[in-house]
Amino acid sequence: MTRPKVFVTRPLPGNALIELRKHCDVDLRETESIISRDELIAGVKGKDALLCILTDPVDSEVMDANKNLRIISNYGVGFDKIDIEAATKRGILVTNTPGALTETTADLALGMMIAASRRIVEGDKFTRECRFEGWGPSMMLGVDLYGKTLGIVGLGRIGKAVAQRAAKGFGMKIIYNDPKVQADFDKEYGAKWADLDELVRQSDFISIHVPLTPKTRRMFGEKQFHMMKKTAVLVNTSRGAVVDQVALSKALKSHRIFAAALDVYEDEPRCPVELIPLQNVIMLPHIGSASLETRTKMADLAVHAIIDYFAGKGPANVVNKDVLKK
Repeated sequence: MTRPKVFVTRPLPGNALIELRKHCDVDLRETESIISRDELIAGVKGKDALLCILTDPVDSEVMDANKNLRIISNYGVGFDKIDIEAATKRGILVTNTPGALTETTADLALGMMIAASRRIVEGDKFTRECRFEGWGPSMMLGVDLYGKTLGIVGLGRIGKAVAQRAAKGFGMKIIYNDPKVQADFDKEYGAKWADLDELVRQSDFISIHVPLTPKTRRMFGEKQFHMMKKTAVLVNTSRGAVVDQVALSKALKSHRIFAAALDVYEDEPRCPVELIPLQNVIMLPHIGSASLETRTKMADLAVHAIIDYFAGKGPANVVNKDVLKK
């Protein structure tokens, strides 16, 4: 029996590719740089499966480069770079890797809240530049986290994990915005559902955990920043385009809000130049899931989706389940 052929766009941590090679012929692009469109199209040709990372743009042109492509395994939770409708139309299964990165991303989101509210990055830079000349009552004042109100936008796995840390570890009051009220969650954490405007007005901290859709694109813009408390801190570990970066830069520069912390950007890997000069924003290079343990689990999930598919099993974490019905 002919072994399935797989194109992998980046090296992966751990031993997942060793396991994949036991079952498939693997064509690995052995560089960490961003793949070009031509490389992606060339790599897909003649393959039965594609294992890509969440930033690889896989559209209809890429899919049509190989009529025999059966499955796209996405190394990451977000799949907005994959044209799901086009894949479904062509009978191509798409999978992703949720669950594995929930706790790690939640850890980072809470760490970003603390770092931004207590000006940790700014303080580190201040000290390294030898500007610290002694303790003073008004030096490097931040805002407290304990007992404050946390607004969570998107109450999925990661949103709930952030709420658990914030409520039980820091005594924070939880309000959230989600398509539906979650009664069990409300009871456990004393949480309350709020519409977005109410959440924005009431929250001392806002943590964003929504997928990028037409509805969520730039859902935080000038209107929302104008409604926020002047002491508010915004944290985004979801997708960059959920926040209007120009409007955010204006709100930070004018001290309309206290601070922000970002792990994602609208046009990655381009760094938003309007934010670079500002001291009251922390900018991280999309490291929400960047622990060795988590990235290894993600690799295992991505690889086993392909192995299970060609073994005739239903792979876990299917994005477009309609394909399974065909």
